[in-house]
Amino acid sequence: MAGKTNALQKPVQLSSELEAVIGKGPMTRAQVTSKIWEYIKGNSLQDSKDKRQINPDGKLSAVIGKDQISMFKMTAAVSKHLT
Repeated sequence: MAGKTNALQKPVQLSSELEAVIGKGPMTRAQVTSKIWEYIKGNSLQDSKDKRQINPDGKLSAVIGKDQISMFKMTAAVSKHLT
């Protein structure tokens, strides 16, 4: 269908906690995912022994919780901050 955007391309609103980490919305879900990874890599938040695990810092813990989280569960945690 021409002109139809999928969920990844539709701009979404971000919670203030998420905006503190990745900047002002609205953004597409694809942009949110990309910016979260930029933040994680830029702040060395991947676990040194298991790169699939994320160790959140103060800002990111407001979005995904304070405990270490797998990158697969992180997407679900972040989606709670999108409207």
